[in-house]
Amino acid sequence: MKVISGKYKGRVLEGFDINGTRPTMDRVKESLFGTIQNYVPNSIVLDLFSGSGNLGIEALSEGASYAYLVDSNSKAVNVIRRNVKNIGIDSVEIINSDYKKALKSFNTKFDLIFLDPPYNTNYIEESIKLIMEFDLLNNDGIIVCESDDLNKILYSNKLNKVKEKKYGDKYIVLLQKV
Repeated sequence: MKVISGKYKGRVLEGFDINGTRPTMDRVKESLFGTIQNYVPNSIVLDLFSGSGNLGIEALSEGASYAYLVDSNSKAVNVIRRNVKNIGIDSVEIINSDYKKALKSFNTKFDLIFLDPPYNTNYIEESIKLIMEFDLLNNDGIIVCESDDLNKILYSNKLNKVKEKKYGDKYIVLLQKV
């Protein structure tokens, strides 16, 4: 797994073998970042189920200002720390926390939020409810949801589906405030 573009292009990331995670494949990541490229520069990013930090680090590589990388798995958090240290990134905060506690603790708004939780959960729906309840998404911001089942990507009428794309056995859906 590598950073695919931007200032950290080609840097190798650890974490493809963390138990309980499924890193976003490079070809999917490349297509995704091609789609969201206009949202990334100078953005404040939240990678809520960060795993290896892959998506948040890619956003930083492509010009995001700051990223919050959150995971509840302490092994994943250690991998994120190593990846950030090995690349030399300082515009990042790594948080070892349950997603609900993390969302309740933020007092900032995000331009770009990645939601790529374990597939056998309703964490996308629960995360979106909390994001909207605590008003954590900027008006022009987007939420990027990744799931194996479109029926798990549930959201309120305060959000609009901007794009939906299928990659093999997974779906990526982009949501934006109405």
